[in-house]
Amino acid sequence: MLSTYRPLFAIPGAWRFLAAGALSRVGGAMFGVAIIVMIATRRDSYGLAGAVSAGGIVVLAVAGPVIGRLVDKLGQRRASMPFILLTFVAGLVTVVLSAVGAPAWTLFVGYAVSAFLPEMGPMSRARWAWLLRDEPDALHAAMSLEQVVEEAAFVLGPVLGVLAATVLFPEAGLLLAYVVFTAGSVLFLSQRRSEPPVVPHDERPHGLAITRPGVAAVAAAMFMVGGVFGGNEVVAVAVADEAGRTGMSSVILGAFALGSAVSAVVFGTRRFSGSIARRFVWCAMAMFVLEVPVLLVSDLWGLALLMLVAGSATAPTLITGMTLVQHLVPRAFLTEGMAVVITGLLIGLASGTALSGVLVDAWGAHETFALPVGAALLAAVIAALSGRQVARAVRAGVAT
Repeated sequence: MLSTYRPLFAIPGAWRFLAAGALSRVGGAMFGVAIIVMIATRRDSYGLAGAVSAGGIVVLAVAGPVIGRLVDKLGQRRASMPFILLTFVAGLVTVVLSAVGAPAWTLFVGYAVSAFLPEMGPMSRARWAWLLRDEPDALHAAMSLEQVVEEAAFVLGPVLGVLAATVLFPEAGLLLAYVVFTAGSVLFLSQRRSEPPVVPHDERPHGLAITRPGVAAVAAAMFMVGGVFGGNEVVAVAVADEAGRTGMSSVILGAFALGSAVSAVVFGTRRFSGSIARRFVWCAMAMFVLEVPVLLVSDLWGLALLMLVAGSATAPTLITGMTLVQHLVPRAFLTEGMAVVITGLLIGLASGTALSGVLVDAWGAHETFALPVGAALLAAVIAALSGRQVARAVRAGVAT
């Protein structure tokens, strides 16, 4: 297994941008929980905390493809650095506003401005796509490694954010998030050797990445995958709380993340020769099939075991979806295309989180597992219905 990944670190500069990107993503993974803990502690309102957090996610979702397009046009460092600095300054302002008890609307504005940030995931994957452009097997392993990094970040980040906010002061988690994100991003952007070159303006195709055949379908499927994530997060907490064992929610969610991370490592060692569009359909179907059993078990340890199994299908779906986009867009649209797909995932995550909270109150905790199961079903249906169109786009050689 190690023989699959070892050559990646032998590529000049690869481990540096991977490590820096991982640091940045740990900071990014802290934002959501840190803002909620900060506001809920200072203002005693989870409603306000959730609203401010949701506002930031919406801004991030809108800004992602726009900044991604600028990155493709101007280069990663030139396009991203101003937004990194904007995020850091706006973040510091938000922290101060919370500490001094400023009006609630100022928190909305400050946090929203700080969400105009470039996404490290697409930029890091774009570097691998450039470095390994003639080595499809190595690129597959690199995409799997990227998913492992993201899974680890989203396990470690929230823990650090909550720990800082509870041990030090309410704003400490968010402050730490901005510092870690900025440090990692600046280190990442300083790695110029691995930065992909910009396609000259007169060689860039017209239009937007989302208008390319198949891209919208993949983004729609990823929206549903985000719904699976958001639904599982809220329902796991609600189920554990209902049972009087709130701490078990971290075990259940940790099992889901562990299953996903392990499957990403294993998936990266596999070699595939068939259609990537068909592989995406099978991965989405597996995600649905493995999610269904959570409806049948209410024991918390049993749920943790089932979530471990269910998580094993999510990483292959995400890896295949992100790789598929690289076949659907020209190189000049690569970062923008991946940002579109991640935007779909983020909006789905926010929607799943919000809707599941409402359904927990209306249906009950365990019954609301129907939401992530339904989202997984719709992801599989979208992937299957669009499979032929996506396959045709890949065969037509849309990517350049």
